[in-house]
Amino acid sequence: MHTTRRMMMLGGVALAAPWARAQASSPFRFALTPVFLDNDAAVIAALKSALASGMGQDIELVQRRTYQEISGALLDGSVDVAWTCGYPYLQHRSELSLLGVPIWKGRPLYQSYLIVAPDDPAAGLTDLSGGTHAFSDPDSNSGYLVTASDLARLGETPDRFFSRVIFTYGHRNVVRAVAGGLTRSGSVDGYVWDALSAAEPELTARTRVIARSEWLGFPPFVARTDRIADPSVRACGSALLGLSDTVEGRTALQLLYLDGVAPPNDTLFDGIAARMAVLVGG
Repeated sequence: MHTTRRMMMLGGVALAAPWARAQASSPFRFALTPVFLDNDAAVIAALKSALASGMGQDIELVQRRTYQEISGALLDGSVDVAWTCGYPYLQHRSELSLLGVPIWKGRPLYQSYLIVAPDDPAAGLTDLSGGTHAFSDPDSNSGYLVTASDLARLGETPDRFFSRVIFTYGHRNVVRAVAGGLTRSGSVDGYVWDALSAAEPELTARTRVIARSEWLGFPPFVARTDRIADPSVRACGSALLGLSDTVEGRTALQLLYLDGVAPPNDTLFDGIAARMAVLVGG
C-alpha cells in the first residue's frame, strides 16, 4: 500500500512538473501604446532586451492601438504591466498602481503642445475656432484632455468649437496630419514632438507650436494593484528603476530620449486629475 501511494504521489509530481516549468517559462507581457515607438524596431528591441536582462526573464512587448485596449488588457490580466498615460491611469486609479515614471529633461514631467502649420497666423487655442483638429486618443492627456479641458473652461466642447475632429491614435500621426494639411491644428505630446524634432526634423519643421500646457505627470508604468506584490511585477519595477544603471538600459533610454525612471509618486498626476475635474464639470 505504501509503495502504491508513493508511486501515485511521484506520478502527481511528474505531471505537475511540466506545468510548473511552463508557468515559469511563460514570457512576462509588457504592454505599449504606439506613442513614439510605433514601427521603431530598434527602440522596441532595446527596451525588450534591457527589461529581460534586468528581470532575468523573457519579455514579450505587446502593442495595442488605443489606451482603452491597454487598460482593458491590464484589468483582465492579458498583460502584466503597461506603459500608459496619466489620464487612463487616473480613470482606473482604484485598480492600478504606479511602478515608476519616466524622467524626461531631468524631471518626470511633460507638456501638451498645440500645433499648426508654420505659416498659420493662429497664436493660441481661441484662434482655431471653426478649423479642423487632430487628437491622438480620447483617453490621452496631452492628445485630448488638455485641449478638451481648456475648451471646457471657455464653455466649449471640441465638437462645437472645431468644424471637424479626427483621432489619429498616435502622436506622430497628429504631427503628420498637421504637417500634411489634413487638419489645421493638433494636440500632441510635447515629448513626442521634441523627440521627433531630433529624429525626423523634416516632419516637425512643417508644424509650429503655438501653445504649451503646464508641466504634468509623464506617462507612467503601471500594474494592477492586486498584482503589485507578485515577484515578476516587482522584478519589472526594479528593472525599470534600474535602467540607467546598466549599459543595455542606458541604450534603451537614449533611444527613447529619456534620462531614467523615477520612483512612484502619485502627486505628479494632481494636475491631470484637476483637468479631469474641469472636463466633467464642463
